[in-house]
Amino acid sequence: MLSVVHTYIHQNHLLSDNEKPVIVGFSGGSDSVTLLTVLLRLGYACVAVHCNFHLREKESDRDEAFAKDFAHTLNVPFYKTDFNTRQYASEKHISLEMAARELRYQWFEEIRERLDAQAVAVAHHKDDNVETFLMNLIRGTGIKGMRGMKPKNGFVIRPLLAVGKKEIQKWLETEHLTYVTDSSNFSNAYTRNFIRLNVLPVLEEINPSVREAITRTFGHLSEVEVIYQFVIEKAKRDVLQDNNRNRIDIAGLLQFPSPETILYELLIPFHFTRFVTENIFAALEKTPGKVFYSSTHRLIKDRTHLLILPIENTNKTIYTIALEENETIWYGPVNLSFRKTMIEESTRIDTNKCSACFDYDKLSFPLTLRTWQPGDRFVPFGMKGTKKLSDYFSDRKYSRPDKEQTWLLCSGEYIIWIVGERIDERFKVNETTKHILSVNFFRQDAIYI
Repeated sequence: MLSVVHTYIHQNHLLSDNEKPVIVGFSGGSDSVTLLTVLLRLGYACVAVHCNFHLREKESDRDEAFAKDFAHTLNVPFYKTDFNTRQYASEKHISLEMAARELRYQWFEEIRERLDAQAVAVAHHKDDNVETFLMNLIRGTGIKGMRGMKPKNGFVIRPLLAVGKKEIQKWLETEHLTYVTDSSNFSNAYTRNFIRLNVLPVLEEINPSVREAITRTFGHLSEVEVIYQFVIEKAKRDVLQDNNRNRIDIAGLLQFPSPETILYELLIPFHFTRFVTENIFAALEKTPGKVFYSSTHRLIKDRTHLLILPIENTNKTIYTIALEENETIWYGPVNLSFRKTMIEESTRIDTNKCSACFDYDKLSFPLTLRTWQPGDRFVPFGMKGTKKLSDYFSDRKYSRPDKEQTWLLCSGEYIIWIVGERIDERFKVNETTKHILSVNFFRQDAIYI
């Protein structure tokens, strides 16, 4: 046992030989007793930490007392905590199993940071890995769920993955070590127990070496996952665009094998589900403009790209702009400068898209700034009739985000300028104009006046 675990620790770089302690999750059961004892005999400084989840009434308190006494017998520092697991599960709307897992690992990490420990060791063994594999297989999982538990995940390590339950039991008997037995391990109410008590025995009737076969399988799948992740990272480099990596090139995506799977992996960080991803993929060759939602983001099917935006980016704020007597510089979602002047023969009307000139006396004040709303219309400069802003955007092939990020300068209910684009014909400077309001749109690095 000692040599197998020692070799496994070094092969997988689980622990260093420095003097920093190792936090050991210690329930008092057979597996954790083995883990704590083995690590101590291998020369590691250990700290035993125990969680009382209060799910088994007196038995939970019995386990706590045993764990404390056992640790003191070995002269090992002991920490314990209590959880109201049922309340936590109810508040989070999760199972008791998941609640206990979350509470346990959160507290382990707190203790690790407090003691500056090098790792948190938990007592999962080879058979636990087999059960996890089957649980994930039954629930339906991707490649990550098929490779079993990792020897190391962040600061959490699993030194006993090298040995099975039978080896642990034999070693405990040989060493005459005592432990407590959790009665819930024999209840079919928990998925893992049902697999252990009912599913695995049936599989062993088909193949007596099924545990070893499954262990070899997720070993192979771990290698497959390395290849899989290599392809996903290449897809991210080739297909994701923009600084925020929120624009997916459709043509580039379709060049990859299994593009729907690639798409799912690209959308996971934006919280899109498998079901929604399937619908997005089905829409890739359809008319642009369709919008899909996750809990945090929306995805817009454009002509050549999938555009991903945070949901909160839709800005409905209307900004009021108060002008000074002659000149004002206004800072907001776009920066604008305003100047009122008398028209003269020498007055030149700037045609730069970042500049606009209006007949001051035709305007209603205060001016306002807002984004596009359905139903908006204006009279484009040089035309006679009104035009829907949505049609104007479509003619110029604006994407949905382009539309939503375009700002409109308004006078009363009228749009007088699509900022940086085009003014309204009705407010232009003409031969009857006496006063001009010049407006310039500028970014932080330049002022256009």
